[in-house]
Amino acid sequence: MSEMRPIVMAITGASGAPYGVRLLQALVHAERKVSLIVSGHGLRLIQTETSLGSVDGLRAHVGGAAWDRWVTTYDDTDRGAGPASGSHRASAMVVCPCSMGTLAAIAAGTSRSLVERAADVTLKERRPLVLVTRETPLSSIHLENMLRVTHAGAVVMPASPGFYNKPTKIEELVDFVVARVMDHLGVENGLAPRWGETP
Repeated sequence: MSEMRPIVMAITGASGAPYGVRLLQALVHAERKVSLIVSGHGLRLIQTETSLGSVDGLRAHVGGAAWDRWVTTYDDTDRGAGPASGSHRASAMVVCPCSMGTLAAIAAGTSRSLVERAADVTLKERRPLVLVTRETPLSSIHLENMLRVTHAGAVVMPASPGFYNKPTKIEELVDFVVARVMDHLGVENGLAPRWGETP
């Protein structure tokens, strides 16, 4: 039954907005319900790194009818929204991309925003939490925070595309990462060839 529950997805302000946009598109294509939270910095990165200027632009990119059927949006400042509660039925949560500030807040359990509170809830309810971090180089503080959330049950998945499929386009690099994220969310996909498969 958990596969019918929504996946909570957050987009925060780490460089890597194309990963978040493509993941949302792929989840909707897979007909999975998504509880979407875009932080203020996440929206700024979408505007900076893609041709999409707003959440409405994101909706148009995904497809209006599909969006209306599968995506529910929440305001990051509303810590009383559904994903802030353990009784809110969700199958998993992903933060893609995940900034180091968001990682730090999750590691400390500060819950200053809906993204942070939803992640805190995901951990306490023992649901899968995938953090697609995007930063380089990493300081010892970043690494300690990654270890801390891993001990708490999260999967830290740096946006590190593989090259064994001999990608020729940026989209193929993005799809490689998104496919791995979807695997960890338990969503079937054929976005990228697996090791040993013909590209």
